[in-house]
Amino acid sequence: MAVDAAWGSAEGFTSAGATRVMGAACRAAGLDDRGAELIRLGENALFRLASAPVIVRVARGEEWLPKARTEVAVSRWLGGEGFPAARVIEDLEQPVLIDGHPVTFWHLIVEGDRKATYGELGGILRDLHSLSVPGGLQLPSFEPFDKQELRLNRAVVPEDDKTFLRKRWRELRDKYAELRFETPKGPVHGDAHVQNLMVNDQGQVILIDFEAFCFDHPEWDLMVTSVEHHSLGWQTNEQYADFVAAYGRDLYDWEGYETLRGLQEFGMTTWLMQNVREDEATAAEYRRRIAGLRNDDGPRDWRPDGAW
Repeated sequence: MAVDAAWGSAEGFTSAGATRVMGAACRAAGLDDRGAELIRLGENALFRLASAPVIVRVARGEEWLPKARTEVAVSRWLGGEGFPAARVIEDLEQPVLIDGHPVTFWHLIVEGDRKATYGELGGILRDLHSLSVPGGLQLPSFEPFDKQELRLNRAVVPEDDKTFLRKRWRELRDKYAELRFETPKGPVHGDAHVQNLMVNDQGQVILIDFEAFCFDHPEWDLMVTSVEHHSLGWQTNEQYADFVAAYGRDLYDWEGYETLRGLQEFGMTTWLMQNVREDEATAAEYRRRIAGLRNDDGPRDWRPDGAW
C-alpha cells in the first residue's frame, strides 16, 4: 500500500510521515486511527490509539521487516511460556508492510504508578536467560553492527563525524572479533535497559521491545546497565548493586567489558544520530555523545532521556 512516495525511505523517517503510515496501517487492519497519539520516535515510531487499547509500531524501512517478524514470533512464544512480556494482537495478520514500512500491533499496557527498578531488571533478565528456546523459533545471533552502515549512510550529520564514526566502527569490529565468551548461548533480549520494562496497573513488571531479540551470550544483555553505570553514571551505586544482586553477576569484572562498552556507546550515539532533525535538544545531545566518543578517557555528560 502506498502512502506518500516522497516519504518511502528511512532517510525521511519523521513523526509526520510515520503518522501517515500508521493511519494507512490502521485502515488496512480495520482499526480507527482518529485521535492516535505519537508516544515515541526512536528506532520505531510508537502510537497509542484512542479508539482501542492498542499500540501501533511503525519501523523505519523494509530492511527492518525480518526484525518485525522476530518481534511477533518472540511475543507469541513468551506468551505461551507465561513470561511477563508485551503481547501482539492475536487476531491480526502481522507484520504488515505499508509503503515500505513494517507495522505491528500490540496490546496496550496500562501503566501503574511507578517505574521498574534495576533490581527488577536484573531479576527478569535472569529468568529470561534461564528459558530454553523452542526448536521451531529461529532467532538470529546478536549483531552489534547490523544497523550501523544504514545509520551512517543516511544520517544528516557533518561528514567529519561520519569519517570518524566509520573509523571507530572498523576498530570496534576488530576488537569484537577477538571477544571470547565463556557462557552458553540462550535467549537474549538485545536491548536490555530499564526503559524496556513497564509496570502495569496490577504491579506486574513486563518486558517490552523484542526488535533485537536473539540467541546468543547473556553478556549482551548485561552490557547495557553495566555501561550506563560504570561509564555514564546513570544509576546510583545502590541501584546498580540491586541489579547485580538480582542477576548474580557484574559484567565490569569481565575482561571483555571495555570492548562491550565501546560497542554500547557507539550504538547509543548512532541511534540518536538518526533523529537530529527532530529538535534542537536531540541535536545537542548527539553533539555531546560524538564529543565523548572522540575522547575515550574523558567524562561522559550524556543525558539519559531518550537514550535509545
